[in-house]
Amino acid sequence: MSQSVLAQNSFDTFLKPSDSLNQKRQNSVFITEAVLASGALIGLNQLWYADYPKSDFHFINDNSQWMQMDKLGHLYSAYHIGRFGAEALNWSGTSQKNQLIYGAGLGFVFLTAVEVMDGFSEEWGASMGDVVANASGTALYVSQELIWNEQRITPKFSFHTTEYANYKPDLLGSTLPEQILKDYNGQTYWFSANLHSFSKKSKIPKWFNVALGYGAEGLIGENDDKNTLIFPIKPEKHRQFYLSLDLDLTKISTKSHFLKTIFSVLNTVKIPAPTLEYSPQRGFKFHALYF
Repeated sequence: MSQSVLAQNSFDTFLKPSDSLNQKRQNSVFITEAVLASGALIGLNQLWYADYPKSDFHFINDNSQWMQMDKLGHLYSAYHIGRFGAEALNWSGTSQKNQLIYGAGLGFVFLTAVEVMDGFSEEWGASMGDVVANASGTALYVSQELIWNEQRITPKFSFHTTEYANYKPDLLGSTLPEQILKDYNGQTYWFSANLHSFSKKSKIPKWFNVALGYGAEGLIGENDDKNTLIFPIKPEKHRQFYLSLDLDLTKISTKSHFLKTIFSVLNTVKIPAPTLEYSPQRGFKFHALYF
């Protein structure tokens, strides 16, 4: 038991951010990020692009597709990849300036590299809308650090399965992991605001958030007329807006750096909570528990 306690304490000490620049840690962060990013791009190329013909680099305009759900996905991904990059450099004791330059920019650089791969694929093409969304996610993180020195508004994600994937599994996913990535009908993107951060002197709990969400339904692919043939009823496209309660897990007080790390990772996901939904086509709907 004493050995277990010592091991846990050592691990917690390892996770504690350095008070000053630790060159060894910083080098480890840069090397790890380079290896992970390179591996991810190589794997993506083999699994996704290798089976499709190449072309000259070209752009496409896909801003009207998927009711902009894919663009919110780019913003969300760029924000959190950049946040993790900045937090990793904070762990190494790197200055805030370098955290924002070399850490927060990681999401934009990585996703822009993916966009370049799209640009050389005949099946797809580079999208300026995606690039703008990537930049917006990075800007959301950096601007809050510069203005408030904290993250008061956090993009979050939630997902529930839908019937659409049952009829179009090749497009929307045949397994749960595939559906989480591909089925926009079940995705919801949130902007979760920490109320205490906007009113420091209030008695609002530091971890209490209110979240505004956006989703869409009836999304079955670019060629809607062809895809509707396999559905018993033609899906009706409509946008959905949400108001819900949430938690900022990073604001929960704890001395454990292990728990802080876990909370930071889990803070990418919106917790299930009572939610008010509004759709211009269908009006208001209350969910006792929505995810």
